[in-house]
Amino acid sequence: MALNRDFLGRSYPSAVPYEVSRVKIREFAAAIGDHSPLYRDREAAVAAGHPDVMAPPTFPIVFSLSGAGEALADPDFGLNYAMVVHGEQRFEYVRPIYAGDVLTCTSTIAEIRSVGRNEFLTVQSDVKTLDGELVCRAYNTIVERGGAAE
Repeated sequence: MALNRDFLGRSYPSAVPYEVSRVKIREFAAAIGDHSPLYRDREAAVAAGHPDVMAPPTFPIVFSLSGAGEALADPDFGLNYAMVVHGEQRFEYVRPIYAGDVLTCTSTIAEIRSVGRNEFLTVQSDVKTLDGELVCRAYNTIVERGGAAE
């Protein structure tokens, strides 16, 4: 069954802000195998011109889909998670994410397209500070295999 195109353009804000901590940045950097001192050592980050340790570029994946989960789990949307694979992930930064940032995320169903028997879904997530400053925009594309109408 094809994904419900009525969901295209719908936006979903995260329920609560995400507080970025040094511990979470360090854990994420360890999980991806990146040993940069900019992610682990406040003094090294400050010496490099940053206000605190910075998060690795892919860090927003930790929280960026929190709002969109509501849409993706909605039975009316028609997504079969058993048939989903990751298609693409990319980030566009205005500035780095730092320890101490408190961020909100609004995820929007940006694109739904059929390619052969597959459905491609792109979710755009705008990551902002509590003051509304755009920090980065994340794009997550997932593929539902065999979901397109024949």
